Order: sequence, then C-alpha cells, then structure tokens
Amino acid sequence: MSNAILHVRFAANGSVIEISERPAALTPQDWFNFLSLEVPSTYQALAGGRGVFRIPTEALPALKAGAAPAAA
Repeated sequence: MSNAILHVRFAANGSVIEISERPAALTPQDWFNFLSLEVPSTYQALAGGRGVFRIPTEALPALKAGAAPAAA
C-alpha cells in the first residue's frame, strides 16, 4: 500500500499557509483542520514550521469528497 504525502507549511503564528492536495473550496487552514480530525494518526510534525500527512493513496479521494460539504 502506498501513501500520498501531503506537505504542510505553517506561518510563525501557527496558522497553515500551504498544504498539498487541498480541495479548491477549502482554505489551507480548513483542509488541515479537516484532516486533523479525520486522520490524526497520519500527521507528523517536522522542524522549521512544516509537517506531513501520510495518507493511503486510495483513501485520499474519499477524504477530499468528504471535506467538500464542510466548506459550504
């Protein structure tokens, strides 16, 4: 099973300024918050205001689809 690696970059104040695979309807912070609630065990904090989510590739489309109503 392969993983999609979603990179996250944080501002100095802790807010998310960039995140991979973000649905267009969501802000970077909203996508991060959604993933943090849905798949918290897949997140790894890194140095330098960065982090990654390691999500099974086949689970990513369902997560993106599930996040869309949250933006409404």
